[in-house]
Amino acid sequence: MPSAPGAPHRTIGVLLFDGVEELDAVGPWEVLAWWTQRFPEDGWRVLTLSRDGQPVTAAKGMVLGAQTSAADCPALDVLLHPGGRGTRPLARDEEHLAWVREQRASVPLMTSVCTGSLVYAAAGLLAGRPATTHWGAVDELRALDPSVDVREEARFVDDGDVVTSSGVSAGIDMALHLVVRLAGADRARAVRRGVQYDPQPPV
Repeated sequence: MPSAPGAPHRTIGVLLFDGVEELDAVGPWEVLAWWTQRFPEDGWRVLTLSRDGQPVTAAKGMVLGAQTSAADCPALDVLLHPGGRGTRPLARDEEHLAWVREQRASVPLMTSVCTGSLVYAAAGLLAGRPATTHWGAVDELRALDPSVDVREEARFVDDGDVVTSSGVSAGIDMALHLVVRLAGADRARAVRRGVQYDPQPPV
């Protein structure tokens, strides 16, 4: 539902880190930014954050700039944790895992793309819950937490306050699903048309 005039924005944060898969972050960003900028009356905004607020070097060499640091980030209503090869060290980084758990305690909706779900599993967020990840990381997800109900064929899995999506381009589908949840199906259809996302694979 649209926010009342003058109401504060609700905030979606897209996490950036070294080794993030470019499309994991930029695909959802395109969907969410198109929505929030074209329909400001809905009362949402999206921003990027990194641990220290500095730019990161993504998996294939693209340099992505963060708008804020984890410490200075405003309170989030949605956190989106992308995947990429950088998630493997993050899944062993106790400081990062502690930060993820802190977010879980205060952020109403936690979402991930691709191997971002590995970090959530390592932090204990997916215990006993359905989730998905990139097809190539299914065994890693099961090894991190055998209690996870891994839905390896799902494009995304919505389990209420946690939404996980499978690999790379699936983050676009998941982001459109978030628009449905947060602003309705008509709005999501407008966004899908706006970004001209109507995949018909050539092969």
